[in-house]
Amino acid sequence: MSTQSHSLVMLRRNFKHLARNPTSVFNAVLMPIVVMLMFVYMLGDAFSVGVDYVDYATPGLMLMAVCYGLGGVATSVNSDMTKGIINRFKVMDVSRGAVLTGHAVASLLTNLIAIVALVGVALLLGFSPAAGFLDWLGVAGMVVLLGLAAGWFTIALGLAAKTPETAGMAAVPLVLLPFFSSAIVPAEKMGPGLREFAEYQPFTPIIETLRGLLNGAPSTGYAIAAIAWCLGIAIVGYAWALSTFKKRA
Repeated sequence: MSTQSHSLVMLRRNFKHLARNPTSVFNAVLMPIVVMLMFVYMLGDAFSVGVDYVDYATPGLMLMAVCYGLGGVATSVNSDMTKGIINRFKVMDVSRGAVLTGHAVASLLTNLIAIVALVGVALLLGFSPAAGFLDWLGVAGMVVLLGLAAGWFTIALGLAAKTPETAGMAAVPLVLLPFFSSAIVPAEKMGPGLREFAEYQPFTPIIETLRGLLNGAPSTGYAIAAIAWCLGIAIVGYAWALSTFKKRA
């Protein structure tokens, strides 16, 4: 079998594991919707952002939808490494690259499912994007790039961890980081120190790029910064994951 065929087998395997784990399904798909209902439906009137809060919050919640499934990815990757699964694959002559690629693609597809579900709920809550066809293509491209970057970096974290439990904990900072960005409230409304951190951390330009595209008025500056951050994180994550995998496998 070719590497591509091996990757498809690994992808199918990872999806079966995900479907059999209710906690992973909840964290990856349902938790972002719960957070959206909490912030938009319950707390939205408490935030003054100059527009309907659902329109402001949806781009940030799309990024959160990517982050909420990362703990399961890190745990799954680490379990393969620490429970002898990789040794079985080696005996079966399964491509090593296919193992990691299967996890990365499964993570990306899970992200896409979560975001489609999230946007559907947002529309029911009154979300009214002004994006045209090209803007939606830009949103899709940004989501894919973000999903691959976050996925590869999380795979690297999972491989570097000693146990599945510590692997899951290693992804927690990525889940919390969006709360210290412009996802929930504008950075300029935050206090000194936190405001500067929110402005210059990687998730804020990604969120602002999505927000601009969904509003039909994308910002070139934010888009360049967002793409640069995603590419940088993806390259570091991929190189780190490959290096760690070769050492441990």
